[in-house]
Amino acid sequence: MLGIQKIQLSRKPPPLSGQPKRLKDVELGFPIVYGTISFWLGKKASEYNSHKWTVYVRGATNEDLSVIVKRVVFQLHPSFNNPTRIVESPPFEVSETGWGEFEIAISLFFHSDVCDKQLDLYHQLKLYPEEESGPQSTKKPVVVETYDEVVFSEPSEAFFLRVQNHPAAIIPRLPAGLNLPPPGPPEPVLEKKRGDTKDHPLGQWFMNFSEADELLKLAAARQQVQAHVVKLRRQLSMVDAFPLQSKPSSLQ
Repeated sequence: MLGIQKIQLSRKPPPLSGQPKRLKDVELGFPIVYGTISFWLGKKASEYNSHKWTVYVRGATNEDLSVIVKRVVFQLHPSFNNPTRIVESPPFEVSETGWGEFEIAISLFFHSDVCDKQLDLYHQLKLYPEEESGPQSTKKPVVVETYDEVVFSEPSEAFFLRVQNHPAAIIPRLPAGLNLPPPGPPEPVLEKKRGDTKDHPLGQWFMNFSEADELLKLAAARQQVQAHVVKLRRQLSMVDAFPLQSKPSSLQ
């Protein structure tokens, strides 16, 4: 897990006549998590199929991301059949079997009222646990996830009204004087089409993320670095306190 990375997506050109009204000085944030979960196949493992793994993009607290994401494209290693996998409905994931680790390119495409730019992410598939984690187990997978926050600047009014009550949306304080029409009635949601991952079969292995927790971890890491710098400076000052001994002159 690499910590917080806020990805800014915006449309800079000014709105033209006939284009959707955009909300100036307004941002919408959607936390996302992308990663892999890999299981060792144990006795079923072969030379070229030692692990079963799944790569995915999900909501940080497992909400439905299809409210903003239209499709996700996973680019696997060229050795796989059909290495370009296009997933157009949640859950946004691909499962495979293999034996090697490689980098997976993940491209998110958004609905037309959200953003006209795609978001490209990269994730390193990891099959084998760290040495200190002990031997591999068929019951305990190797989980590697990254938390990001996608920020949409100056969203259209229609997009804002559509998602402002969505549980995954982060809406900061709106500018003073901004008057918006009331949101329309919520769209009917069928249980089978929710798209969330709260009941996902791999959900027990998903990590829990929150921006507050990540900020605390970053602050703790910063304190450790600062303490290490102070220690190194103290050691250097002690070295500088000793006079340098001149080398003895050579005799011809």
